[in-house]
Amino acid sequence: MATIEAVDGDLTTQQVDAIVNAANSTLLGGGGVDGAIHQAAGPRLLEECRRLRKTTHRDGLDVGDAVATGAGDLPARWVIHTVGPNRHRGQTDPELLASAFRRSLEVAAEVGARSVAFPAVSAGAYGWDADEVARIAVETVRDWTATHDEVELVRFVLFGERTLTAFERALSA
Repeated sequence: MATIEAVDGDLTTQQVDAIVNAANSTLLGGGGVDGAIHQAAGPRLLEECRRLRKTTHRDGLDVGDAVATGAGDLPARWVIHTVGPNRHRGQTDPELLASAFRRSLEVAAEVGARSVAFPAVSAGAYGWDADEVARIAVETVRDWTATHDEVELVRFVLFGERTLTAFERALSA
């Protein structure tokens, strides 16, 4: 079973094989975590995302799905882009959120990533409560890693004490 941990930190500086981007469906950058990753990764990340939009993801990425690109100037090897549900748009099904975490792990395994760092997908601007995100994320990661051995480390890299505490509580349950 994988090691699962939660830390306060900057996702863009993590020394892991893959980081997960809480992307929007366009895959072309945005605000929050998405904007920070694109800024730190440099122009190659946006170029790869544009290629995806011209080829395999012409209509963008669906909520709950994930896709990998290279990581540009980041210390990670890959960025796994996932689109979490947006509560403000009526996307309130917890399965959509669980799918974003599960699909990210599946894509990580497909590219050969042994260590993955996640943000609190859908918390913050997408309106999901940090405690609910933490519970769903931890449960989904535990369930997936219980039956898959490809990923050895899952690190939730969180911004702010409230979100970190929510994930620490979920991990201790």
